[in-house]
Amino acid sequence: MEQLSELVRLTHKAFLALQWVEVSAVLTGIIYIVLAAREEVLCWPFGIISALLWAYAAFAYYDLYIDAILQLYYVVAGVYGWVQWNKNTHTSATTSIKVIQISTHLYSIIIGIGLSFVFGYLFDQYTSAAATYLDAFTTIFSLYATYLVTQKILENWLYWLVIDSLYIYLYASRGGYLFAFLNFIFVLVAIIGFVRWSKTYQAQQQT
Repeated sequence: MEQLSELVRLTHKAFLALQWVEVSAVLTGIIYIVLAAREEVLCWPFGIISALLWAYAAFAYYDLYIDAILQLYYVVAGVYGWVQWNKNTHTSATTSIKVIQISTHLYSIIIGIGLSFVFGYLFDQYTSAAATYLDAFTTIFSLYATYLVTQKILENWLYWLVIDSLYIYLYASRGGYLFAFLNFIFVLVAIIGFVRWSKTYQAQQQT
């Protein structure tokens, strides 16, 4: 509780010094994740706006270059997810929540860790980026988790639970306490999203 109170205090202090870019990125990011957990197609435009603003903040304020690139990917993925979910809403295409095999997850994790070391090393050697290996890890797995969201794969929330937890540390270590607090909210919503989607999936299986 003491650590949480300190995080809240530092977040409030950082909030007072923030520009509209960071505040807007946080607010639209919260709207996005809440709507995504509710399977609302309107989550995507909010996600796109948040990603654009976050990309600028990550690059300009925190020297997290890999994360800035990731946010630009989120913009593209947001457009794709918006088209996919919207198309399924207005056609007979299935919008069912799906799961994938454990072996697929294991392969994905092994490949993701390998790529994290490669990109972490490259950015560590050739850029002035901070926390390169951890930044690379969260970026690689965020790419994969975002794709899982667009396909409505249940386990995406488990990936986000780990990723967002690491982002709390990553941004807090760079003085980005508001973004750290945002990811704390994302962790809570990831738990809620997994529970909601699990119930929906179980209902689908019964019918």
